Amino acid sequence: MPQNANRQFLDFEKPIKDLLDEIELTTEREKKTDIDLGSQIEQLQNKVDETRKTITHNLTDWQRVQLSRHPDRPYTHKYIELMTENYTELYGDRNIKDDKAMVGGFASLDGQTVMIIGQQKGSNTKKRQLRNFGMANPEGYRKALRLMKLAEKFNKPVVTLIDTPGAFPGLEAEERGQGEAIARNIYEMMRLKVPVICVIIGEGASGGALGIGVGDRVYMMENTWYTVISPENCSTILWRSWDYKMKAAEQLKLTSTKMKEFGLIDGIIPEPDGGAHWDYELAAQNLKKQILAGLAEIKNMKPEKRVEARIEKFSKMGFWEEV
Repeated sequence: MPQNANRQFLDFEKPIKDLLDEIELTTEREKKTDIDLGSQIEQLQNKVDETRKTITHNLTDWQRVQLSRHPDRPYTHKYIELMTENYTELYGDRNIKDDKAMVGGFASLDGQTVMIIGQQKGSNTKKRQLRNFGMANPEGYRKALRLMKLAEKFNKPVVTLIDTPGAFPGLEAEERGQGEAIARNIYEMMRLKVPVICVIIGEGASGGALGIGVGDRVYMMENTWYTVISPENCSTILWRSWDYKMKAAEQLKLTSTKMKEFGLIDGIIPEPDGGAHWDYELAAQNLKKQILAGLAEIKNMKPEKRVEARIEKFSKMGFWEEV
């Protein structure tokens, strides 16, 4: 993660925090005493790297959910900034208003123009309120669809970055047709003639994720989750308490590895040791590499074949038994 005096740590990241605090104290002691402590600092830094790697390889499902929500984790705008050039953000659904929780526009990705769309969370309290914590209203999904149709008009690929705890559940959202807006997006995305790549970069919850989640290729970053309901809400429904959220996370099978086993996604994008928040550049580089690989696989398909393959792909999902 970029140097940040306000760096935040989750409970299971405390061993890393302790080592970083020790590095800071050793560095200050070196400055005050003029004694070369470089080798000691280097050893501590190596321990930090080892600890990050150890934590990454021993995460529980609930801890991955926590990482996906890490306050220092890069969001859609950060990935756009690091992956693309000449990004031109577009606004409004041409019906109600501009939804700040959904962002998108044309950008240059390794020399090719794409329409990139995603949910945006805020980096501080004021921005989180502005972005509605990444929970889009109906106008957000209609805005996303307008941008997809614009991309189709100019024959440009669509890339969606999914990071939402769900579509906004407020009364006003329901009054303006939240369910219809999401359903319309799913229907229209199935039929888009241009290549569509979808990536879960953080939280992938419920219809809020599916509203921009239908594509030729669907990927998940390593420490993300994708399911119909959050562990907390699942726990509330099944056990009448949030206290069973860790058990719910395990039972929902919501991690990237489980989603890949079930055939619901096409690939997993590795993150830096400890999570994407430790190295924005590397996380963006890995994401960009996978998006470009996905586009290369499907860009030469005829539009009709691409749509047919997309419909078949999603039609095969799930398990059922005829009696």
